[in-house]
Amino acid sequence: MLRTGERCEPGAENEPGTGDSRTDEAGPHAPVSGRPMVAPVASVVPAAPPAVRTRERLRVALWRAAGFIGRTLRGEWYGIVVEPVRTLVRRGLSGLALAFVAAFGVIFFHALAQRPTGAVVVRVLGGVYADLPLWLALLRTPVSLYVPALDLPVWAGITQLFLAFALAELTLGRSRTLFISYVTTLAGTLMARVMIALGPGWGGLGLPPEAGRVLDTGPSAAVVGLFTYVAVVRRAPIVFTLTGGSMVWESIAVPNLAGREHLIAVGAAILLALHAQVRSRPRAFIRRWRRVRTVRGGELAYLRHEIRHPE
Repeated sequence: MLRTGERCEPGAENEPGTGDSRTDEAGPHAPVSGRPMVAPVASVVPAAPPAVRTRERLRVALWRAAGFIGRTLRGEWYGIVVEPVRTLVRRGLSGLALAFVAAFGVIFFHALAQRPTGAVVVRVLGGVYADLPLWLALLRTPVSLYVPALDLPVWAGITQLFLAFALAELTLGRSRTLFISYVTTLAGTLMARVMIALGPGWGGLGLPPEAGRVLDTGPSAAVVGLFTYVAVVRRAPIVFTLTGGSMVWESIAVPNLAGREHLIAVGAAILLALHAQVRSRPRAFIRRWRRVRTVRGGELAYLRHEIRHPE
């Protein structure tokens, strides 16, 4: 707006800060020449075709699966290979004492059973049958771990036995290794009696009475139980699949007494491992609580000392 006596310069009404210009108050987006300003239209991105979205989802799923497999393999490599090897380097060959004793025991009883007199001794000391009295079967069960089965290759069984006992001894310790091997073997021996008592039928769970006269020896149940226990404790699904899955396939392909006892050993090892995991959680919590309490107690004692004896 012009006052009296002032002259309007050309373009002066459009300069910022002069007069009562609307563009100076409303900003650069104010309407020009009294016309309403039209808001800019946002650009719309067209949706990807369904085939492209499907390929993208498949690519993401494959990357996630590859990452999971990589993390699993890395964890199993450290839990099953690296840490036991470090323990072996720290302890030396004394860390494999139980594995050497088990392997030499199988070799000794196999060599002894090659002679007629030795075969009688082996059968008397470690021969376990389902139709034996229970007390006698329990007495012979520890020795039956070292008596090789007649229908299995000895040297392949010795290799598996050595690896299982060595891994368990380096990971779990000797006492727990002996406990797991004995309990899994004993579970298979006792369940064989139950299955024979049920008789044929029962959805394939029962066994005929003739199975009671089959020689039930060998360390295979202990080997399967140890591998399964270590796999569950160390959270190694690949090792668990190789051991438990192979036993399931064996029981389906060859439905005999040994295959079912292996399944029982796998189940017993899983229960023992889960029980150990449940028991370790409260202990870990108590240890953590004591550590926090000790730290806080030390800080409190330091504050009291500072208050009583200021510098």
